[in-house]
Amino acid sequence: MIHQISAGHLTQDKIEEIILNGYQLTLSEETRKRIIHCREYLDRKIAESDKPIYGVTTGFGSLCKISINEDQLAQLQINLMMSHACGTGDRVPNDIVKIMILLKIQSLSYGYSGCKLDTVERLIDFFNNDIYPIVYMQGSVGASGDLVPLAHLCLPLVGLGEVEYRGNRMSGSEINKMMGWEPIRLGSKEGLALLNGTQNMSAFAVWSLIQAKRLSLQADIIATMSLEAFDGRKDPFNLAVHLVRPHKGQIATASHILDLLKGSELIDQPKVNVQDPYSFRCIPQVHGAVKDTLSYVKSVIDIEINATTDNPTVCPDEDLIISAGNFHGEPIAMPMDFLAIAMCELSNISERRTYKLVSGTRGLPSFLVAKPGVNSGFMIPQYTAASIVSQNKTLCMPASADSIPTSQGQEDHVSMGANAGTKLYRVIQNTERVLAIELMNAAQALEFRRPLKSSPKIEQIFESYRKVVPFIDNDEVMYPYIAKSIEFLKTLDFEF
Repeated sequence: MIHQISAGHLTQDKIEEIILNGYQLTLSEETRKRIIHCREYLDRKIAESDKPIYGVTTGFGSLCKISINEDQLAQLQINLMMSHACGTGDRVPNDIVKIMILLKIQSLSYGYSGCKLDTVERLIDFFNNDIYPIVYMQGSVGASGDLVPLAHLCLPLVGLGEVEYRGNRMSGSEINKMMGWEPIRLGSKEGLALLNGTQNMSAFAVWSLIQAKRLSLQADIIATMSLEAFDGRKDPFNLAVHLVRPHKGQIATASHILDLLKGSELIDQPKVNVQDPYSFRCIPQVHGAVKDTLSYVKSVIDIEINATTDNPTVCPDEDLIISAGNFHGEPIAMPMDFLAIAMCELSNISERRTYKLVSGTRGLPSFLVAKPGVNSGFMIPQYTAASIVSQNKTLCMPASADSIPTSQGQEDHVSMGANAGTKLYRVIQNTERVLAIELMNAAQALEFRRPLKSSPKIEQIFESYRKVVPFIDNDEVMYPYIAKSIEFLKTLDFEF
């Protein structure tokens, strides 16, 4: 399948489709013309103008006052890439690297960056051949864009840096030789166009939104199973309650759970308890707030992934080359911090439901085993969930609340948006683990309600889950079941 890079709007859903289905990329003819038009304009402007152009005929950052001779312009760009590749820490996962490449191609395709056509086409070659540059998690302050990670992303274009190809790690020089490519010879401004931009931050944001959307849906399903296992009440999901406080996410959550409960024997049996704890009663309010946060963050990232974010901005039709600040990560740093808080809350309320299920109340045995005492049962999975939730809370200090000046004070306010992205990545992973532990507990507890059945939809999930994780009669080694539960969430497609 082919996706044509054009001026058309790129959605996050389309990105997910491209990545999951292994699309190949190509440039539309109109896109090729825009890229060429911008580059030709920039070359003319350099030839005709005596005025310094930031990053094109000058140094970078606080070195912007130093003019560069024409015969050194190409070396200026290669030096920029080499000197800025200062990443460290864990590797950025390949699926996020692939999104980074796609977003960088999209940003350069608008014809406001001054890149040569062959440079953009080589990025497409990397994408289409599943060549993953080695990029590191740490190093970007999210101000002049993602300078450090994007340097690592683009070094292999010029035969430097490292890549992973078919499971093998090799140098940029080796991959070029293997593919029969000549290293790209950078023109003026191209290094800056490749390194400036928010594609690292944005890639983490897009990946996180894709996962968060899935986890939000799964959280509703798992919470419904827990509600059934806890002998909870249906009243808090009555739409009459939510229409008088009409937050969209709240109404959507209540509607979703009512649909999941259709046909349940458990929910319609007489209830002894007049009220449920908040972790059950307030599912629409908390899960709904997460949905509303997702919607807001998605709207911001949607703008970002369809934008030109390098500097300077080259506007051929207006005869302007403008040095400004579109590379600054603040517009997406704060929303990513917000999404991390929302996902933390999804894990927070999940762990509380797990705690209630093992608490030995409402007719459920202590720690969800028939013979507690000699068996610890599900005592410790709740500890694990509590530990993970606590870590999530420490990760929710907003990265965007910090700023450390760089480049001798020229870059005196930075967004720390890359840190917001990597923290969000960890919160997403942690939330999935906590939900998997709740599912383990909910399925175990549901068996103590037999012979009564939950709804057909919940029973379908239960039966699928039981194919990978069994009922626990007596104590067993539990960590493999937690791992299988996490994998179950990753691979099972909940379409209701």
